[in-house]
Amino acid sequence: MSLTIEKITLKSGAHDPGSQQFCVMEAVAYIAGEPWSDHPECVCPVIAAALRNWNDSLKTDEERDRLLKPLIPHLIGTRGTKDDERRRSYMAVDWLIRVYTPKWLRLIPSLVEVAAKLEAWREVKSDDDLPTDLIEEARAKAAAARAAARAAAWDAAWDAARAAAWDAAWAAAWAAAGDAARAAAGDAARAAAWDAAGAAAWAAAGDAAWAAAGDAAGDAAWAAAGDAAGAAVKKPKEELQVSAIELFRRMCDGLPEGVPQ
Repeated sequence: MSLTIEKITLKSGAHDPGSQQFCVMEAVAYIAGEPWSDHPECVCPVIAAALRNWNDSLKTDEERDRLLKPLIPHLIGTRGTKDDERRRSYMAVDWLIRVYTPKWLRLIPSLVEVAAKLEAWREVKSDDDLPTDLIEEARAKAAAARAAARAAAWDAAWDAARAAAWDAAWAAAWAAAGDAARAAAGDAARAAAWDAAGAAAWAAAGDAAWAAAGDAAGDAAWAAAGDAAGAAVKKPKEELQVSAIELFRRMCDGLPEGVPQ
């Protein structure tokens, strides 16, 4: 039976041929008429690596369908030269540094200034453009904020907050983009940017969890803390998902220049 994009439901993980179950890259191969694979020949490896991981990090089929299915037509035919792959890798690193990381840093009042500096940084097109000192400053300040929040919160409340924040960051998705960019950008700068963003998100969620828990005790308080942590990161998560979709569209559509949104 032949399926259209509209009739496909995206699933987590890899699947057997003939199963009628698809991750996003298997769906691309199917729609493009290629042999069954989650590494379709028609797709740029940098884009494919990021999307395989984002596909698997999303929690529901509904999220995968809503976010990833509209990209499928744009992905076909994106495989190009090594220079294209390098440029796309830097686009991912640039987005990580100037969009993703500041979004989380802005959740902590003491980190708003460094977030603004990162947002105003020039586009990262090579190692020479990496804001190494700013990234290190962000990492150090965010780690301090995380430590302070961690010290204040109950262990169980913190664990709930950390899980919510990390899920919101969908780290697995952009780990792949970072891996693809590793040859193009310094490992130290990339790792420092991840540390800064993750620490900021965890600290913000930890603060929310602690505020929600208050003087209450027991499972009910921990559940409330987890809910508050999820609420604290919901808006940044949704905004970053929209921004990531736009990034992928720019990656697919002729590698245009410009500041990421």
